[in-house]
Amino acid sequence: MPKRPYPITPFHKTAVVTAMAATALGIVHGPLAWIPLVLFLMLCTGASFCHRCSFYVPVISRGATNCAAVALTFDDGPDPATTPQLLDILEDNGVPATFFVTGERARAYPELIRAIADAGHTLGNHSFSHSTLIAFRGRKRVFDDIAATQSELSRLGIVPRVFRPPVGITYPHLAPVLAALGLSAVGFSCRARDFGNRAIRHLSRRILACAVPGDVIMLHDLPPYHVDQMAAWLVEIEALVKGLKAKKLPIRPLAELIGKAVDNRQTIAER
Repeated sequence: MPKRPYPITPFHKTAVVTAMAATALGIVHGPLAWIPLVLFLMLCTGASFCHRCSFYVPVISRGATNCAAVALTFDDGPDPATTPQLLDILEDNGVPATFFVTGERARAYPELIRAIADAGHTLGNHSFSHSTLIAFRGRKRVFDDIAATQSELSRLGIVPRVFRPPVGITYPHLAPVLAALGLSAVGFSCRARDFGNRAIRHLSRRILACAVPGDVIMLHDLPPYHVDQMAAWLVEIEALVKGLKAKKLPIRPLAELIGKAVDNRQTIAER
């Protein structure tokens, strides 16, 4: 793994404070040393599953406070059953999106990656196989997984500059790996809790009820869990796009909201 400046995060600072507290309490009374250690482990566990938490790595979850727009992002694709139809809806409504794709699917469907790029949308890294167990692997395994996706997309002329962790789970290895690969972590601030397109009903209504300026909206580029819900899902996506416009929330490129280029095809004045 290439050497890069090691990023200092709240995780490292908290670990140092915990070690000092445990040492001090251990001197006073040995068993007391367990108190800060247990609290630290509880904090680490909770922070991993908080998708907007920057405990392990700085995570960009929304746009600037003065931003009047929102961004659409689609995870887990591409997929031949959904990506072409999504691209049609986005084109018909004249709105941009960012697709956080897996390396595994990029390898299987290079023509869909090209279609996304040719339509003017941006692409981010979403790991190679979307394994939620990646958090329990060593740093080299994490590096190899994310780097493999970079490699697959680079073959197609696209180099992502942002990474979204599968299921939003972060962990200690992530910060140094992303630093080595020149990637920034991007999360989300608004979602329909569709559970990977398993819960389609009222998807648009759930998002429209809570969407506010600056939101990064997370959706999925996967077939609905029940095949007969495909038409309903497309209706929900169309309703969401139109509903955001009706709510005076223009849909803008993710890069514009966060002030960072999403892939190498952009030149964005970074904040």
